[in-house]
Amino acid sequence: MPETLRAESIGCYGHPVVRTPNMDRLAQQGVRFTQCHVQNTVCGPSRCSLMTGWPVHVRGHRSLYYLLHQDEPNLFRYLKSNGYDVYWYGKNDLLAADSFASSVTAWDSHAARNAARANPWPQSDPHYYSFLYGPGDDRRETADYANLQAAFRVLERAEKPFCIYLPLSFVHPPFSAPADFHNMYDASKIPPLRPPNLPRKPNFFGAIRRTRRLDQLADADFRKIQAVYLGMISYSDWLLGELLQKLESTRHHEDTAVFLFSDHGEWGGDYGLVEKWPSAMDDTLTHVPLIARVPGCAQGHVSSEIVELYDVMATCLDLAGIKAEHTHFARTLIPQLQGGSGDPKRAAFCEGGYNTYEPQCFEPMEDFSSPADIYYPKVALQNEHPETITRTTSIRTLDHKLILRPDGQSELYDLKKDPRELHNLYGSKLYASEQETLRGRLLDWYVRTGDVAPMKQDRRGFPLKS
Repeated sequence: MPETLRAESIGCYGHPVVRTPNMDRLAQQGVRFTQCHVQNTVCGPSRCSLMTGWPVHVRGHRSLYYLLHQDEPNLFRYLKSNGYDVYWYGKNDLLAADSFASSVTAWDSHAARNAARANPWPQSDPHYYSFLYGPGDDRRETADYANLQAAFRVLERAEKPFCIYLPLSFVHPPFSAPADFHNMYDASKIPPLRPPNLPRKPNFFGAIRRTRRLDQLADADFRKIQAVYLGMISYSDWLLGELLQKLESTRHHEDTAVFLFSDHGEWGGDYGLVEKWPSAMDDTLTHVPLIARVPGCAQGHVSSEIVELYDVMATCLDLAGIKAEHTHFARTLIPQLQGGSGDPKRAAFCEGGYNTYEPQCFEPMEDFSSPADIYYPKVALQNEHPETITRTTSIRTLDHKLILRPDGQSELYDLKKDPRELHNLYGSKLYASEQETLRGRLLDWYVRTGDVAPMKQDRRGFPLKS
């Protein structure tokens, strides 16, 4: 699970420049889902949906600061309760402390290997908040590589069913790759980026550019950001190659399903922006890779219908022969893994943002109070101008996307004519019918998924008196 990896920046997903031979090979050996979309564009909420099969509104998981607790289901607890050893090596934006003992056998992040790197720019330089850093160290000196080594030790000694979860740090900014990957791509050779300052975009587009001083950077700067981002992806691809090689040398490629996916995407210079935003729902942020190689299943199959990231949960339970004991809204991908088709009429849904009366959702200013902190502009913008981060919801079909912001700029895109989402058609008379159809589907979805009833029924009446 590389962090912040968008689908369009991978070779087998059509990028003309990036080199990702191991991701491409995994797709050839398994099934590639061309249209997988996340339920939220921020790490924690997206992962909570991934592991429960719940849209974030079911239990309010819309914040980095509300993780899955002991009273909530998760895929790993199902596996551990049914005889699997669950190994977790990487970051945690998923489980609260009270969930680990029942859900995970062993865990480590090797965070000491991820020492914070100094910002190479003086604070007065407009590049300071761009996340564009210099090259890193050797490819084998990262926390991601240390986490991979921990997984290798499991593969070498495993005697009972196992699940290894690798939520890695790359390709999350700062934009900096190990030395031999950092300058792998010539910024002048990458495809044109989505331009900044487009009309009828939500207010946070301009606000982020101003507060991060990105509006003072040139196109060449954003192209360099994108080029380094691609280098980081090639590094993640190399890590995947090391993992696939270890699976083969331990013969576990014969009995182990491998899933590659991410929690959300990254602007990476597109629209003149970097990172992501809790109420942003561009395809650069919602569209992630999903590739699965499962022994005995189809090889080289491409599923072009829409799926959602949390379908991974339902699929893993089916592969393990475990029945879910909670109501969820994920769909199994077994038919596609066996070479079949998905649902051509399916839509993907995404939610995000906060209400102004929810201070517990906002990233706390006291944690980023110094203007020297790279995240200072982001957190200050959220807290000082909450109108930039209002509640947002979206529906995406293969042809159109509707993004609703009751307190901000809504958006509508014709994805067949405008796949890069440059021309906001919301309110256009020519698209009035499609807009209302999507709005109706969105309302129907909320009615169907608004809550989940407890699986256990209570007996009515009064308790017996002692």
